[in-house]
Amino acid sequence: MPLIQDFKPIPLKDTDLFKPIKLGNHQLNHRVALAPLTRMRNVKNVPTDQMIDYYDQRSNQEGSFVITEATFISAKAGGYETAPGIFNEEQISQWSKIFKKIHENKSVVFQQLWQLGWQSIPSALAADGFKYVSASDEPYMDEASEKAAKECNNPQHGLTIPEIKEYVKDFVQAAKNSLKAGADGVEIHSANGYLLNQFLDSRSNRRTDEYGGSIENRARFTLEVVDAIVDAIGAEKVGIRLSPYGVFGGMNGSNDPEFLAVYAHVIAQLEKRALDGKRLAYIHLVEPRVANLLNPEGVGEVDGSNDFIYNIWKGVVIRAGNYALNPEIAAKDVKKPNTMIAYGRLFIANPDLPYRLREGLPLNAYNRDTFYAPTRVGYTDYPTYEETKQEKL
Repeated sequence: MPLIQDFKPIPLKDTDLFKPIKLGNHQLNHRVALAPLTRMRNVKNVPTDQMIDYYDQRSNQEGSFVITEATFISAKAGGYETAPGIFNEEQISQWSKIFKKIHENKSVVFQQLWQLGWQSIPSALAADGFKYVSASDEPYMDEASEKAAKECNNPQHGLTIPEIKEYVKDFVQAAKNSLKAGADGVEIHSANGYLLNQFLDSRSNRRTDEYGGSIENRARFTLEVVDAIVDAIGAEKVGIRLSPYGVFGGMNGSNDPEFLAVYAHVIAQLEKRALDGKRLAYIHLVEPRVANLLNPEGVGEVDGSNDFIYNIWKGVVIRAGNYALNPEIAAKDVKKPNTMIAYGRLFIANPDLPYRLREGLPLNAYNRDTFYAPTRVGYTDYPTYEETKQEKL
């Protein structure tokens, strides 16, 4: 297994990254989190047994925190058959095996809840009788999406208010299903250009009703989902992911002069709820270093900082975005109050990543070509550091 070249790891065992932290009702032994990572190893939206091994490998350091790959809240929220759902009994049964394994490792797991919006596949939705939806009828994410939607006679549909209310119910039912399967909580995906983010962003949201126009209106859908899930399962079992600088999926990101105001408003509303006794388990932010998920590390970085959150939110903050290759930044950022660091691509390639970070050990290089392949190659076959040493003997 090739190691990353020209990378000098530093041991982080004496930093706050390896101090315990309380998340919701759970005590974690360290502050390294597995970021939500879509891996496309499902069959017809049902998790496969190989996923048990994948999550087992990445949760086997006691007291770890795992966020699952994004999971569809309902059939109409999807469009990719190889991504998972949590809306029927077969899916719940398979997820229960995964969650059981994580708990056997004495680790904690939250399930990320997902609705694609305009990032779905119009023809796939049409085949199942579902609408291709977003915040507004127009604009489309890009020309290719518009062409695909019109060719299959499934044009983009701005959700009506009753349809928004139905999706709130779908999020709640998915959260209940996650807990039924054994998850410790859920993460609401309001980032990276998916449906809730499409309502937040001024490029995709051209509505003129109470869900569009002002910052307060654009934030309404996300906050309604938060409130409904909190009422259903408890605030300590709920996290949320946001990507203030993100342009993935056709978002404006920092190209909108009001972008910080949008996210400051959402975070302030979450802090107000916290002061009323409903503090979420955490807020998860994508760093400006990874504004576009398609870019390799170091490409397309955006100037800016997520540090503004500490002026508003007093709960746990999870930060994600190319920290593995920048351990000195991880050491600095984790000093900030109640902060954890989520690792993604390099956690794929290094199932024992917390150990390697703690000891300052070399990292396996990942193979992007296998990120979404249907086999165990590039999924459960990456060696631990100890296995790599054995290979060299």
